[in-house]
Amino acid sequence: MEQPILKMKNICKTFNGIPVLKDVNFSVKKGEVHALMGGNGAGKSTLMKILTGVYTADSGDIQIEGKPVTIKSYEEAQKNNISMIFQEFSLIPTLTVAQNIYLTREKKTSLGLLDDKDCEKKTEKLLEELGVDIKPTDIVQNLGVGYWQMTEIAKALSQEAKILIMDEPTSSLTKNETEILFSFINKLKAKGYSIIYISHRMDEIFEICDRITILRDGRYITTETCSETNLDTVIQHIVGMEFDQAFEWKERYYSREAEPVFEVKNLNAGKIQDINLRIQPGEIVGIAGLMGSGRTELLRSLFGIDPIDSGDIYVNGQKQSIKNARNAIDAGLALIPEDRRMQGLVLEHSVKDNMILPILSKVKKGTFIDNKKSNEISKDFVRKLNIKTDNIFKQARLLSGGNQQKIVLAKWLANDPTVLMLDEPTIGVDIGAKTEIVEIIREMAETGKAILVVSSELPELLALSDRVVVMHDGKIKKEMTRKEIKTEEELQYAIQGF
Repeated sequence: MEQPILKMKNICKTFNGIPVLKDVNFSVKKGEVHALMGGNGAGKSTLMKILTGVYTADSGDIQIEGKPVTIKSYEEAQKNNISMIFQEFSLIPTLTVAQNIYLTREKKTSLGLLDDKDCEKKTEKLLEELGVDIKPTDIVQNLGVGYWQMTEIAKALSQEAKILIMDEPTSSLTKNETEILFSFINKLKAKGYSIIYISHRMDEIFEICDRITILRDGRYITTETCSETNLDTVIQHIVGMEFDQAFEWKERYYSREAEPVFEVKNLNAGKIQDINLRIQPGEIVGIAGLMGSGRTELLRSLFGIDPIDSGDIYVNGQKQSIKNARNAIDAGLALIPEDRRMQGLVLEHSVKDNMILPILSKVKKGTFIDNKKSNEISKDFVRKLNIKTDNIFKQARLLSGGNQQKIVLAKWLANDPTVLMLDEPTIGVDIGAKTEIVEIIREMAETGKAILVVSSELPELLALSDRVVVMHDGKIKKEMTRKEIKTEEELQYAIQGF
């Protein structure tokens, strides 16, 4: 039987008396792509942080090529040929590919200057071996995002990594860039590199991975060969039950005759042209379209981020003047942005501080924050939205992607908006968190609010929407009730313009 290149056995880890990993086993073979999957709080990040020396396990063993190793720092992980490609790029855009790959490890000339020629020569050889079609002298900011990802990988391999951990590697890539990356990964497999692949995109897992290991609530659940399992089985293992049909459409009642909560008339804003839209109390309207169709730009304009050239916006029949985000908030609008880390959260601040940002005026006692009131509000939303955190004072950056997204939801729900706009509300979160977020949005609609959802994930859009509008080139080209859409393929055809 083939000896795994990596073996983690009976790994345990506890934080503040709370066990987060309980006798977890995980192994990777030479030359395989192995998916590590699980819901929020399953233990994936903690396990990988132990492997890369960020945390130290309380108990358990790690073996590399059959030999026991101790990893207490990232430097020790690199000495054991382990490297992690993080979701956020670590490249410096204004430097060349070669300068980024050998940053802080450059050879120096006899005069003590950096020897760029030496870096370029070594980088050229490395890129040639890997079959990457970029030049060492290319400036990184001039390259597509897919090539940023490959530069990150080349950087890791230049440090003699044999085991690569890839965290959501396609989250910023287009379909074409993803295909290029997958071709590159297959080349790495053929050369004997081992890849631990972390992603919430199920289609990718079955396309690129050889095996899947699933964790749940800090415990090892199973390891399956991709060719011998299927999507339903994987979802059942992740959520701990049969998929609860949260992604099936549930017909909902709302008044079609009532006055609209939200109305947009003849809106023009940059590439957005002549948008007319009405949303009834309790109605969820989905916006579908290709990248660049104007979906995000429409939400940004409605929220006052991008300037409006002409047109009118009404909330509960009252015309609104929205020239900035403050105007939008005062009018009862809330926007959950696509990029939660950059636009939705202050990552270094606590769960509590993020939640109360939009409602500071409501939690003040004189000139100071009423800590008792703000603590109660924060704890209430942690409970309501099932946010997994040790306490409300924990930094937001330390929580999983799904829990970070729930914080963004909570901070706007605390402001009790009349109109809730969501841009890719479940991007980069696991299937368990997706189902919870879908249910939260449905519950919001039940209270009579107007909901506007942009999503590239068609099953999610079809599960949520009472009505779907399709955008092309900044215009609404088609509008359909959910009943009119029989299959996902029909919506896909509409999106493609057929």
